[in-house]
Amino acid sequence: MFGTYRAEDVTILLKDITGRVAPQSTAERERQIQSGRHYSEMLPIEYEPSQRYIDAFEYALRAHSRQTAQAVARVAAAIWRDKGRDAVLVSLARAGTPIGVLIRRFIRERFGVDVPHYTISIIRGRGIDLNALDYILARHEASSVQFVDGWTGKGAIGRELTSALRSRPGVSDGLAVLSDPACIAAVCGTYEDFLIPSACLNSTVSGLLSRTFLRDDIIGPGDFHGAVFYRELMDRDVTYRFIDGVAAYFPSITDVEPEPKPAHAGTGLEEARDIASAFGIADINLVKPSIGETTRVLLRRVPWKVLVRDPEDRDSLAHILELAKERGVPVERYPLKHYKACGLIKPLERMGDV
Repeated sequence: MFGTYRAEDVTILLKDITGRVAPQSTAERERQIQSGRHYSEMLPIEYEPSQRYIDAFEYALRAHSRQTAQAVARVAAAIWRDKGRDAVLVSLARAGTPIGVLIRRFIRERFGVDVPHYTISIIRGRGIDLNALDYILARHEASSVQFVDGWTGKGAIGRELTSALRSRPGVSDGLAVLSDPACIAAVCGTYEDFLIPSACLNSTVSGLLSRTFLRDDIIGPGDFHGAVFYRELMDRDVTYRFIDGVAAYFPSITDVEPEPKPAHAGTGLEEARDIASAFGIADINLVKPSIGETTRVLLRRVPWKVLVRDPEDRDSLAHILELAKERGVPVERYPLKHYKACGLIKPLERMGDV
């Protein structure tokens, strides 16, 4: 175990690579990614939020913890109905990890059972960490595994999961998320693109762990995928401020029935393709729809524009608007259907002014 998660909340199946990878600037990483290098072979310089941005996180925590708790309750109840006390939660590091902790806590408080919870790495274009998955399958039935993440953007991670699990028959690729605006998850708390407070921050709300890392010179054939522990940020760690803040609403949650699917046509991926076409973007990977994905673009990529459905929706967008202002990124109103926000990454040919 490394990081600041408690051992009883999650078993972290990641290799500690602290001090072994030099972080790179956002601009340098973006150039290399768009030139063909895989993002998992590099780590960014960890963003240190301004006081105004921290204030935006605190506002999100006050404004959206109850809605987050409601979504957790719906997902946890659905998992309990499907798998019962045999459930094994496998959260996808790192955004899924605090969500898995919350789902586990709700199941314990509501149903009186401590279900196992692991967190493992999945990387777009590289697949799931099969060494970590096999560690779990050596200890639990394949049919018990339930994968957990925070939200859906275009559905890339879901498709990655489906592809990776072809070699592990019996393990369901059904993903459980709190927010599913793309309308593709097997289980969701809501189809609304709402602000999960943990989406506002990086490591400081995720056990002080980096995003996951995979490069042959550091991660061997028998290793788990890697992550860095940012010990130097201990005084900024709000992981359990988020978890405890959301869990405080669990006793008041009574409605755990699933939401009906929305009537709007199409999937999030189809909408992302339409956005790419509208803005002349050839690479769909540069279009990042949803509040969570837009936040990630602003925190660790080189953003070109931010599209929002309603610029006056400060309840959902305050932290995005603050980050965009800090980074000088234009915010444009756009008729988004599935999403409240969409981040567009600056294409390589426009990188000269970065």
